[in-house]
Amino acid sequence: MNRFFLHIVILFVCASAVAQKSLNNLLTQYNTRSIPYISAEETRMLQLNDTVIILDSREQEEFDVSHIPSARFIGFNSFSSERVSEEIKDKNIPIVVYCSLGIRSEEIAEKLKKAGFTNLRNLYGGIFEWVNKEFPVVDSEEKKTLNVHTFNKHWSQWLEKGTKIYNTVN
Repeated sequence: MNRFFLHIVILFVCASAVAQKSLNNLLTQYNTRSIPYISAEETRMLQLNDTVIILDSREQEEFDVSHIPSARFIGFNSFSSERVSEEIKDKNIPIVVYCSLGIRSEEIAEKLKKAGFTNLRNLYGGIFEWVNKEFPVVDSEEKKTLNVHTFNKHWSQWLEKGTKIYNTVN
């Protein structure tokens, strides 16, 4: 029985390593790493200590399905660095920007960097990695939920936990 357990553990570790490598490959394909990554675990620690501003760079429909607690919606298509600068006066405060996987958030963080923000991080793996690590998300009423908007079925492959939501418009 111990040998069986050992095989299961090895299989799990290998599968996790492959999934992580695949996510690395995906992010390398789309990102330049112009904004340093931060892990879900590090972000959660900062969030619990109330020492970070978390910005959600997805679309309103995605944010309404679920978002990281205390995250502020800034959007992607309607993003305005001027609006963010009006709301966040201290341009040296720690800021974590996220999206579904960390692709759109890099682009938004680059715009914030050009606007003078100096302490920016891109959440590695985005909200998908956050949920995969079993950290909480809340809906538009700030109630805990398992739902995560995955944009479409192709991108949903990166969400291993939670309930996949593709489209909320009827």
